Amino acid sequence: MTAPNLFARRVFRYAGWYGILVLTPQYFLEKEIARMGQPPVAHPEFYYGFVGVALAWQVAFLIIASEPARYRPLMLPAILEKLSFGIAAIILVALGRTAPMVIPFATIDLTLGGLFAAAWWRLGGEANAVVPDSRP
Repeated sequence: MTAPNLFARRVFRYAGWYGILVLTPQYFLEKEIARMGQPPVAHPEFYYGFVGVALAWQVAFLIIASEPARYRPLMLPAILEKLSFGIAAIILVALGRTAPMVIPFATIDLTLGGLFAAAWWRLGGEANAVVPDSRP
């Protein structure tokens, strides 16, 4: 296995398992989050929808980790997934619209987004050699 492939495999595997461990308990923490200073969840469908979509992405990260060169195109929306939360969370904290307790999680997501981008970039030439031409 090449170094770029191994790097991508490790990054996406770590991200997937980390995300599953962090997100799964949120299915049971809605009321606790409200008690910790956050306002109660006004739209539970958004809360549980966020957790469900985020968990689905963790599974996608594990799939990407299984064959990084093959799944390289999926790395671009994976980067977007990480940046969309990280950037939004930091802006919301700066505006006083959410608690500073989300900053460590935003920082982790931004770091993982950067690592995903590095994996995508490092796999550039290798991915082109792996994907077969499907034209007749």
